[in-house]
Amino acid sequence: MSVHPRISVSAVSSWNNTFDEDIELWAAVGIDRVGLSLAKLLAAGVERSATRVRDAGLTVTNVVAAGGFMLDDESSWLAGRARLEDAIHACVTVSAGCLVVTTGRAAPMTWEDAASRFADAMAPVLQSARSADVKVALEHTNPFRTDVSFVHTLRDALDLAERMDIGVCVETNACWAERDIDTTLATGIPHIALVQVSDHAIGTLRSADRLVPGDGDIPLGRLVGALGSAGYTGAYDIELIGPHIEAEGYRSAITRSLAAVENLIDGGGRDPTP
Repeated sequence: MSVHPRISVSAVSSWNNTFDEDIELWAAVGIDRVGLSLAKLLAAGVERSATRVRDAGLTVTNVVAAGGFMLDDESSWLAGRARLEDAIHACVTVSAGCLVVTTGRAAPMTWEDAASRFADAMAPVLQSARSADVKVALEHTNPFRTDVSFVHTLRDALDLAERMDIGVCVETNACWAERDIDTTLATGIPHIALVQVSDHAIGTLRSADRLVPGDGDIPLGRLVGALGSAGYTGAYDIELIGPHIEAEGYRSAITRSLAAVENLIDGGGRDPTP
């Protein structure tokens, strides 16, 4: 199949696959733009993985290095920085469009103190990223996931990104219900480096229980339409995870998602039909 040039598929969407299994899946479906997982890259070997990416003719839109820092424990920051330095090296090696990060946990400090600590923890990492010409994008997360971030709204992510002079990864699954989201998307365009797409069913009580776009209740058409009207021209990264995806199977869920997101982009924001 031919995949829309603005769509990429995250390795998170095939969570239990190895890197090599991902390569085989992407080839079988005809996917040529992907988002890579730092954990999978490190497990497979970054240099070897880069060779496989090049041989497969893949364009890498992003590398995801979720987890971040333990902001309440400064003694852990060296390890967190070392991991992100590995991520920067991986981005350079696979020619990734950006590095997606989360802040890490902040409890029990205030949001403001956590923001200051995150900026301090990231300072040498950002210096390395700029020297390597790697764009860093901060992802906001579901409020359930205080273990990986203290930034749970797109508006807060944009505020912090502007303060730190970095980009933002828009996670539609975590921001779709925010107040005045269309305006936030429009004003945030200068910082938006990537948009992650999946769906959610109202009543779901687990953060990692996503659906194929069009199978749930997120007004994805309105969000994509708002992004398009505001001038967003970047990638839409399909990032699926959870029991519904595992039950359906990666190939089927990803293939249906590709068709749904293509309809969203080319239709100017009409919601996909399940």
